[in-house]
Amino acid sequence: MKKVLIACLLFFASSAWCIAGNEADNKNFDWEALIQAIIKVESNGNAKAVSGRSVGALQITPVLVQECNRILKQRKSSKRYSLNDRFSVEKSKEMFLLFQSRYNPSNDIEYAIRSWNGGPHYSNKATQRYYNKVMNYYKKTNA
Repeated sequence: MKKVLIACLLFFASSAWCIAGNEADNKNFDWEALIQAIIKVESNGNAKAVSGRSVGALQITPVLVQECNRILKQRKSSKRYSLNDRFSVEKSKEMFLLFQSRYNPSNDIEYAIRSWNGGPHYSNKATQRYYNKVMNYYKKTNA
């Protein structure tokens, strides 16, 4: 039991060090392959896709637009997104990147996928099928 506890503590300590060490790399992280996999799952590449309140290639909800605008306001940016921006693949990608920069500063691929589907406080169980689908496409493009 003590060995497991020590191993866990070492793992978390080394993870924290890696995250801190990668902060400078956050802006240079290439999300494109993952974004393309998410687009494939969400809309099959259709920028005009509509499913309930989710629209566009990345199936963005009004709540996410509000959250992106809140983040921008906190960062003292004058930029704001509109609901129509969800139909722009370029602006949808910007919102994805903004969301990741706020909630996923360590650029964790699993967290990115699950949080895009279930929000920042997602459930593993509720996001498992989505995670599997996205990873299937992601692995194909990164093979």
